[in-house]
Amino acid sequence: MALWKTVGSKYLEGVSSVPDLDASKLTITLAETLKPIPEAETLVFGQTPTDHMLMVSFDPLTGWGTPEIKPYGPIPLDPMSSCLQYATNIFEGMKAYIGPDGEARLFRPDKNMARLARSADRVALPPFNTEELLKLIQKLITLEKRWIPVKQGYSLYIRPTIIGTRAGFGVAPSDHALLYVVLSPTGPYFRLGPKPLALLGVKENVRAWPGGTGGHKLGLNYSPGFVPQRLAAKKGYDQILWLLGDIVTEAGAMNYFVVLKRDDDDGIDVFTPELDGTILPGVTRMSCLALCKAHEESAIFEGLPKTHAVERRVTMTDLKAWSKEGKLLESFVVGTAVIVAPVGKIGHDEGDLMFPTFEGGLGPVGSALWRRIVDIQEGKVHWDDWGVVCK
Repeated sequence: MALWKTVGSKYLEGVSSVPDLDASKLTITLAETLKPIPEAETLVFGQTPTDHMLMVSFDPLTGWGTPEIKPYGPIPLDPMSSCLQYATNIFEGMKAYIGPDGEARLFRPDKNMARLARSADRVALPPFNTEELLKLIQKLITLEKRWIPVKQGYSLYIRPTIIGTRAGFGVAPSDHALLYVVLSPTGPYFRLGPKPLALLGVKENVRAWPGGTGGHKLGLNYSPGFVPQRLAAKKGYDQILWLLGDIVTEAGAMNYFVVLKRDDDDGIDVFTPELDGTILPGVTRMSCLALCKAHEESAIFEGLPKTHAVERRVTMTDLKAWSKEGKLLESFVVGTAVIVAPVGKIGHDEGDLMFPTFEGGLGPVGSALWRRIVDIQEGKVHWDDWGVVCK
């Protein structure tokens, strides 16, 4: 819990009254020379920064300072900074797209801002006005609009980040912080079309645990998975399916879904593990659930049976039992980078649990969700104000 709270005014309330984040104070320093835009087909995720970035600092005496858009470059840090010593690092992953009208647009950015604020609170970083940060991000994207690829499946990846910058070895919250946003154009997760992923169920190592930080987007949640992921790859698997004992949580850094036949033949069930504090509440996950529930009520997907979306505990024992009963229809994972990707098998207890495969990769439910989300992201379909044009 931070020492201040944002109340929607110009000032934070708490141990002192200091300025909150204010987009109206933005200053812009343009790069003298703009970089050439690489060919879309050559893009590698997270390897090509754009010309500019956004930065603003927090000081406990003066609050949030003047936001600045400036040329992309290194950030000077004290070697004793909290972010380097105690991993007070949080971030978000978002994307910008070009719509049919030629305007840059975001997908449900308010959800990312709310999650970033929750992550900041979890590690006691200074709070901020989420609406003001979104305004600043839109200004940066508008400035860097030429970097947004126009090909389908391509986008401009957005990485808002907050790091604790208090200098010192004392084990204490950081009352100094740096908020910055960098951008990078990126291509589709699968360049040759979606292929069924092979997941390895892992319980010897855990990504998150009850009462921990798995429900927040913290940098410290990711690096402990690097070695298990490397070991899974050596065994021929694409990603890890993180297990808590028998309980399914996440797949790599993605949310997991399974589709089942119902005993009453009233449509199909779409299950995803419930949010119990060990699972990141993904924006794509939230959107898939909402679309499935909308289809249950009014059939928004042509030719698809009624979808009963349920958040519940899912175990490996459940998955194996459903497989023996012939109920498994399809399985997929979702996330900002992949959107929706099929699962072909799960390695567990020296064997593989196989799932149905489909021409084109995704099954009927996964394909319908992928198509609708992409159409909303690219501005081809308007849905509940999920698409936000950058102004």
